[in-house]
Amino acid sequence: MRPLIVAILLTVAASTHTMAGPERWRSAGWQTDFNRTVIDLAEVISGGPPRDGIPSINSPVFETASDVGNLEPNEPVIRLELDGIARAYPLRILIWHEIANDIIEGVPVAVTYCPLCNSSVVFNRRLSDGSVAEFGVSGLLRNSDMIMYDRATHSWWQQFTGRGIVGKYAGEELKMLPSRVESFAHFLADFPDGDVLVPNDPSLRPYGRNPYIGYDRRNAPYPLYTGELPSEIAPMARVIVVQEDNQVVAVALSHLRRQGVIEIRDVKLTWRDGMSSALDAAEVAGGADIGAVQAQNIDDGKPLVHDITFAFVVYAFHPDASVLTEKGLIKLNGE
Repeated sequence: MRPLIVAILLTVAASTHTMAGPERWRSAGWQTDFNRTVIDLAEVISGGPPRDGIPSINSPVFETASDVGNLEPNEPVIRLELDGIARAYPLRILIWHEIANDIIEGVPVAVTYCPLCNSSVVFNRRLSDGSVAEFGVSGLLRNSDMIMYDRATHSWWQQFTGRGIVGKYAGEELKMLPSRVESFAHFLADFPDGDVLVPNDPSLRPYGRNPYIGYDRRNAPYPLYTGELPSEIAPMARVIVVQEDNQVVAVALSHLRRQGVIEIRDVKLTWRDGMSSALDAAEVAGGADIGAVQAQNIDDGKPLVHDITFAFVVYAFHPDASVLTEKGLIKLNGE
């Protein structure tokens, strides 16, 4: 599986100069309004699979956490709490589907994971005009980040930021919901009666396998990313990103791991061990222990929207951001 995926990525990267025309996308069946865009369309490339080649989960199935038998204690899950309901979405599943469209107590949510960016973000699917979007995987990338699309208008949405970038909803931003990635053991301890996403069809994909073996141990992202790389920090270094009041708070995971707890501005970050990387070993459960992060508001302890991604992703979307590291605060652009 790994050689095939890498070969596809390299082939696509070698042909990205042919990927940037609306006519090409229209001929592939896209009904997107390409006259409405907030980006340069030349930045969008194919990731290999066609639209819905990576199938989103639209009718999620859950089991009670204490009854789930195929998850190892250290496996990463996205933990989401909403209106008294706690749910876990294992990365062993989302690494193959990338989007789960769900409804919790009447709130439509999209639980998303982009493996190439190691970005886990949860959105409210209700749009500003009152409609509810169902999201699919477009098969397209920008800055190596997944572009989602809504099935009603074929508008394109950036997964890392939740912003509509092309189509009817260009410029609109989805509301992000607080969530965090933690080990299944920690979720189980807190919510033995919580819901855990399980495959609709266990034979559909080799769930538990990692098709991106060793990705987070690379010196640089796959060649699908053609932008500049940060100069003061390793491109594949993990960085915690909290967006508060239109400001970015970014802290290197390695620094938090050494400190245990870091308080910066109104953000409190706490690290604890026991969670494996989903992008390391052949089996998700066999990945190196990278630990889990909790982000809270210092004043009231409420959870904050945050993400743990790679430094090159932060630089691509927030080039002027600074990152707190073991060496102090560094500018990603080197200034």
